[in-house]
Amino acid sequence: MAIRVIQWSTGNVGHYALRAILNHPELELVGLYVHSEKKAGRDAGELAGRPPCGVLATNDADALLAMDADCVCYTATADLRPLEAVEDLARILRSGKNVVSSSLVPLVHPKSLGPQFSDPLAEAAREGGSSFFTSGIDPGFANDVLPLVLSSMSEHFTQIRIQEIVNYATYDQPEVVLGTMGFGKPLDHTPIILAPGALKFAWGGTIRLLAEGLGIELDEIREEFERLPAARDYETPMGTIEKDTMAGLRFEVQGIVDGEPVLVVEHVTRMHDEVAPDWPQPEGEGGYKVFVEGVPRMVCSLEMEDENGDHANGGVVLTATRLVNAIPAVCAAEPGLISPLDLPLIAGKGLLARRGA
Repeated sequence: MAIRVIQWSTGNVGHYALRAILNHPELELVGLYVHSEKKAGRDAGELAGRPPCGVLATNDADALLAMDADCVCYTATADLRPLEAVEDLARILRSGKNVVSSSLVPLVHPKSLGPQFSDPLAEAAREGGSSFFTSGIDPGFANDVLPLVLSSMSEHFTQIRIQEIVNYATYDQPEVVLGTMGFGKPLDHTPIILAPGALKFAWGGTIRLLAEGLGIELDEIREEFERLPAARDYETPMGTIEKDTMAGLRFEVQGIVDGEPVLVVEHVTRMHDEVAPDWPQPEGEGGYKVFVEGVPRMVCSLEMEDENGDHANGGVVLTATRLVNAIPAVCAAEPGLISPLDLPLIAGKGLLARRGA
């Protein structure tokens, strides 16, 4: 019997999650939540760029929560509404539905957030007998499961560094790129992501998840960043990044042991390839690298692109598919807040697309 799934939102990630649910052989789409009045009443297939499927989008959350469904794929943006997102997620879990989500990224390691966030979700999961899993590509697979798997081939290691190098100019998500991250703003402006403690809030869960999986006791988690201005105007789908505004951002979130960074998440983000030529450069169009310093030394590159060859959007697709493909394992898991350490190997079972079909 197919697993009955509700998709919650059709934004940047939600659009691709919806498409992946419709294509997945073990899943059946039974509901779709949308915020926009213009999308309400439209066929989910149409919103996903697929043929009609008979499931109509709605903004009636109560009706969806009353449905007989096994899982909700919750991808609504939560950067500016974390407490509201927790309320949404708690209602869903309390209704007895499992949840996979990319919204509150620190919850990749559920123990990382304080009681204000985790306690309502844990209590709701107990009441509903449901499971809750947060993932994506980053935070997510690229900097938790991938480095943990590579570490299994070590004799010993001194540092694990996960590096994202991506040109975000084609990532048409102005709320995140221009708002949360601050691209196109004066260099003396402090965006949300660079407020004191914000980087640790967002990626500290990843560092703690790695530490737990590797049996490492951390002394502390540190954050560092630097910014560079645009040398000229850059045109993007989100608008113009004007000269002298922020066009390059490099940051690290570090897990410290004995004064040394042993677990590091590093981001090198540009709005044009010519920005910050002295910073680490991508292989190809950009993606992820995992460096395991030790014996043996390992370097693993992960590059991605969507069906149109766009590497930034390819990362969005990976976030969606990581969630959707985890649904069967999450539905089979014990109730509660879970991480990749609690799940078996998640593979693309049944997803072979035959050529010419």
